[in-house]
Amino acid sequence: MSPTAVAFDTGPLHGARTGIGFAVQALCAALGERDDVSLQPYVLSFRAALEPGTTRLPLPASVAQRLWAHTSHPRVDRWVRGAQLVHGTNYVVPPTALPTVVSVYDCWFLTHPDQANPHVRRAGAVLRAAIARGAVVHTSSHATEVTVRSLFPGAPVRTIHLGPLPLPMPSADPPIPELSGRPYVVAIGTLERRKNLPTLVRAFGALAHRHPDLALVLAGGDGDDVGAVAAAIDQLGDGLSHRVLRTGRIDEGARSWLLRHAAALAYPSLDEGFGFPLLDAMQAETPVVASTAGSIPEVAGDAALLCDPLDHGALAAHLHTLLTDAAERDRVVELGRDRWPEFEWQRCADEMVHLYGRVMRGDTDDLR
Repeated sequence: MSPTAVAFDTGPLHGARTGIGFAVQALCAALGERDDVSLQPYVLSFRAALEPGTTRLPLPASVAQRLWAHTSHPRVDRWVRGAQLVHGTNYVVPPTALPTVVSVYDCWFLTHPDQANPHVRRAGAVLRAAIARGAVVHTSSHATEVTVRSLFPGAPVRTIHLGPLPLPMPSADPPIPELSGRPYVVAIGTLERRKNLPTLVRAFGALAHRHPDLALVLAGGDGDDVGAVAAAIDQLGDGLSHRVLRTGRIDEGARSWLLRHAAALAYPSLDEGFGFPLLDAMQAETPVVASTAGSIPEVAGDAALLCDPLDHGALAAHLHTLLTDAAERDRVVELGRDRWPEFEWQRCADEMVHLYGRVMRGDTDDLR
């Protein structure tokens, strides 16, 4: 039997790599190892430097999204000839006569459109139009599935969990020299509202006097909450604010170093569609304190100490526990060591190919 030909959006592999970019890269690699599916990569970008065999859709992304939000033209069929299905891997799948799958991760920008920039809001409008045309939604967590179903009643939705990202060799030196030999709590992610970092800073303020050597490391590039994060740090006062260290955007070696040497990972997000840093920390044998929002409980299981995302006192208390109770720390680390291998890219690819087959057969009524 010939492999299923899938036009597969590799746009997230270009530009600054985000969690979605890492997810698409890993899924692409897992699907590429199979003989029952053949990927035809495509990109909606005039600027990306493409790998051989990748099709560039000859449309400016902003123009295409404005059109696709309101019409079914232009269709992409002429540029993906031979494909049997189109998989939009990053919220957007173009109009086509072919069966379609569209991947949705967190729904923050859909539930908080006032906090999204115009480009992101357009992506939401294209998603809505694609679902109205019959696209099947792939979500990376059951938590996201619940939100998608509430936003798009009657939409066919299938949750397929992602896998862990490889934890590379750490850099030889810390990304910030002051961290050498010093205890610290690390948060990894762009400084955006969804990450809830001002609450973490307040939790650090409640904790820091009991741990005079402890630092808080915010590892990630600037986002839409950078002002609020800076204000929260300033409110700590001169005695503590210097102990909150910001790295800016980091490379993979620095991320690995920070995870492997941290006293704990703090992950207090207001929403997550999956949560790679949870599995990263488990691989690094670093204990996790996280929120109960979005997909976090689903991915973390019992391998993290969880609390309400807005309760900075509970967050501080959980961090204090991991810093002072060796038995509890070891328990959380051991649970994480068992937890992260449960997520596999091979299993993800198996389930994705099964979904492709169902979508092509029109066998999706029970997904509604």
